Amino acid sequence: MKNLKAFVLLAAFVISAHIATAQGEATPGQPRSPKWISEKGYWVIESNIKTPKSSIVRFYTNDHHLIYTEKVEGVVLKVKKKKTLMNLKNVLEKVVYAWEKNGEVKDTGELLAVLGKK
Repeated sequence: MKNLKAFVLLAAFVISAHIATAQGEATPGQPRSPKWISEKGYWVIESNIKTPKSSIVRFYTNDHHLIYTEKVEGVVLKVKKKKTLMNLKNVLEKVVYAWEKNGEVKDTGELLAVLGKK
């Protein structure tokens, strides 16, 4: 009978110790965000079914302040491709950096030219 009590106490201690360490490692309710999501802002792509090779990309800060707009011609933006999303993230971070530094972004029309390259 003593062995059974000792075994039950030992098992309860091991299980409670395991549960306590498992709770500190990760939060199961919070999924990790994808790599292409920037912490500095977001972008919105406007396109039309009738003119798929013409899109307008607008870049915003996290405060929903429009900082840059560029029209992309001659390219169908494939927003389901990771490469396109990573390029948009890189352009967004460059634009936000320039906006924070100078208070404005010069419209060169070439920031999104990288999307047209194959």
